[in-house]
Amino acid sequence: MPITLQPQETGEIIHSLKKYCAAELDQEIGDLKARLLLDYIVKEIAPLAYNQGVKDAEKFFRGKLEDLAPTCFEPGLTYWQKKK
Repeated sequence: MPITLQPQETGEIIHSLKKYCAAELDQEIGDLKARLLLDYIVKEIAPLAYNQGVKDAEKFFRGKLEDLAPTCFEPGLTYWQKKK
């Protein structure tokens, strides 16, 4: 599933990449280079973060499912036990 960015997000990321390159790499880049860098990151690196996020979510929800039965269990046929 390819990662799709909204136009506003793309613009903000391009601005951030340009700022990062200028501040941290002492390299001024234009919109085109920033866009190419963004395209590379989205295609090459972002899927790794996405896959890790899916793994983390799966682990989280599996843990919640394991807690479901003991947390949500209500014994039946207790009317006469409570009457004593």
